[in-house]
Amino acid sequence: MSFNSNITPEIIQQHGFSKEEYEKILEIMEREPTYTELGVFSVMWSEHCSYKSSRVHLGRLPTTGPRVVVPPGENAGVVDIGDDWCVAFKVESHNHPSFIEPFQGAATGVGGILRDVFTMGARPIAAMNSLRFGPLVSEPSAAADGSSNTTEKIANRNKSILKGVVEGIAHYGNCFGVPTVGGEVAFDEAYSLNPLVNAFALGIVRKDQIFFGKASGIGNPVMYVGAKTGRDGIHGATMASAEFDDEALEKRPTVQVGDPFLEKLLLEACLEAMRSGAVEGIQDMGAAGLTSSSVEMADRAGNGLELYLDDVPQRETGMTAYEMLLSESQERMLIVAKSGRENQLVDIFKKWDLDAVVIGKVVEGNRLKIFHHGELMADLPVDRLTASAPKYSRPIAPPVRDSKTNSLKIENRKPRTGDLIEALKLLLAAPNICSKHWVYEQYDHMVRTNTAILPGADAAVVRVKETRRAISMCLDGNGRFCAVDPKEGAKLTVAEAARNNVCVGGRPIAVTNCLNFASPERPKIMWAFSETIDGMKEACEKFETPVISGNVSFYNETDGDGVLPTPTIGMVGLIEDAKNIITQGFKNDGDVIAVLGVTNDDLSVSEYAQTILGSSTNELIESGSVPKLDLDLEKLVQETCLKLNDEGLINSAHDCSDGGLAVAIAEQCFASLNNEANGAEIELTNKQNLSSESLLFGESPSRIIITFAPKNLEKLKAELADCPIELIGKVTGRDLNISVEGEEKISAPVSELQALWKTSLEEQLDN
Repeated sequence: MSFNSNITPEIIQQHGFSKEEYEKILEIMEREPTYTELGVFSVMWSEHCSYKSSRVHLGRLPTTGPRVVVPPGENAGVVDIGDDWCVAFKVESHNHPSFIEPFQGAATGVGGILRDVFTMGARPIAAMNSLRFGPLVSEPSAAADGSSNTTEKIANRNKSILKGVVEGIAHYGNCFGVPTVGGEVAFDEAYSLNPLVNAFALGIVRKDQIFFGKASGIGNPVMYVGAKTGRDGIHGATMASAEFDDEALEKRPTVQVGDPFLEKLLLEACLEAMRSGAVEGIQDMGAAGLTSSSVEMADRAGNGLELYLDDVPQRETGMTAYEMLLSESQERMLIVAKSGRENQLVDIFKKWDLDAVVIGKVVEGNRLKIFHHGELMADLPVDRLTASAPKYSRPIAPPVRDSKTNSLKIENRKPRTGDLIEALKLLLAAPNICSKHWVYEQYDHMVRTNTAILPGADAAVVRVKETRRAISMCLDGNGRFCAVDPKEGAKLTVAEAARNNVCVGGRPIAVTNCLNFASPERPKIMWAFSETIDGMKEACEKFETPVISGNVSFYNETDGDGVLPTPTIGMVGLIEDAKNIITQGFKNDGDVIAVLGVTNDDLSVSEYAQTILGSSTNELIESGSVPKLDLDLEKLVQETCLKLNDEGLINSAHDCSDGGLAVAIAEQCFASLNNEANGAEIELTNKQNLSSESLLFGESPSRIIITFAPKNLEKLKAELADCPIELIGKVTGRDLNISVEGEEKISAPVSELQALWKTSLEEQLDN
């Protein structure tokens, strides 16, 4: 090995190291690192891989519970669902690659999360995604000062990103053969040029067939399986650990290229290999590729590795050791085989037309030694690459609010319309509320025939074949709430995710999360991150939903403009008997409509405030206040809904959230299965003397709209205990009529409202 590496200050900076971090490397190595070794340190110590700014906070989250089989630390978390069956699931970000190259960025995000699941031994049975984009339409007022061209270009760029992301997700999931069963799509100016693409996958596995990413067994061969290595994705992990600038689009070479058909073969080959008993450990080559997979497997087992890169299958000529180690080419796995059984694995992968070669071995000690062309290119201490990675307690400081803006009352703003019918129509057509069928209809959501509830519902549901059980799942986030009050916003997000599972009959059992934030080097961002962790902790403990996996994505900003604090919560629930699945949508003419929970004055940071009052996100952050969440009431409402459903007393359930009560009732009308009666007569009381706008459009949490047969009223009341309920109307006719204290406020044909809701997104995309 040549130690004359000629590492210059420019090279150190290009690899993302601070002066102090490089000095720590010198201390660890007791010499200058080679260029290859520097590359290994750069990806292993990147924010994306080492969590150097977040580890100090993540430890506060609850991660254990009676159902937890595999807590955070592996490729995916695993929970027990009974009868020796488990589900493995995780959510990951692919934000930076999706900004640079939307199609491949989103596609490979799906591919990566699927590998995280099946490397645990689980067969993926469902995928979801949480997407956030900038506005699709430029503001007309911008033309007054001649700046409309800029805003129009941004809107067009946002459209292009959305279309590319959706196409990439559809391409990979559909070709791979996993149903994309749900998710969310949201819009805000903060996500212009900073899209968030969070991919979720869930798989099922027998409890005694779970595999781990450990390089166990001295002398065991290390095998490379799957696609050949190319130069795509080099330094992808480092790129995902820095903010963007004007040259961001020139980083296209750091975006991977995916092949879903090859990944399908890889899935089947890996599952067959695991069943053969010849696999000791297995790990996805995800972020940082061969480097992270080998280092992490060795570290978990407390062993060393020797790797011989001449044997790595390559699709390009003249690749250096540096390039092979840092490549993030897709559809690759690292396997530690049981000694003497490597030929058995070669035969299995050959049957599936995949490369499978021995590229190294497990050795005693803690050294990772990399050989190429007979030369030792890197000799690194495994434990120091992981345990000695920087761990920062970044400065924390709450943002300073503008006192002048704080004095502005949301209620004093002049609304776009004083007509409540027109306000409802505008809300139903608003980007964050309107139907997302244009998105999810591009996804195959029925492949494998497990899907019990189609996309567009409160939560998705898939059946667990060979059992009576079903699994519910949803992704939820609310950047606006978290920007105003990150702790309360995080609690509200967790509560809504739990409520959405309950609304389909699922009892929440565990959480995965993707925490999307701007630069951790800004004290106000780290304050928001810390507050978010505390809010999640409090809510997850209340709902008994441990956090079993997750991801942190920092540096989501371009030229200093960052995203809103956006924790995405992936909540999974268990339905013990699939016959207890419940859906939204009015079912029967004459059914009683009721609301579990209480409506308060929660208009401040709402869709109404933005869409009707015209408040910008920044104004809401400065002057708004999020709804106050009573966790005890939330828990009571959810438990009551589950109990009523288990007793067979209710015919539908729907979460009341974005847009408030009027929007939720309209959505119940749209989801009706009865073509003869999909309307409703609603009579609201106003015991708290709220404004009509607050009563109709306020976003108080802890509310579920239920419907039931009139004959079940007395039985239902007997099961309520202390849970507040208000009977508000009945299912009837083809119109939606809402009165408050006897005065008609809204009256419109359901068909007219539904048409606005259903076509809005497509019209914005075509504008």
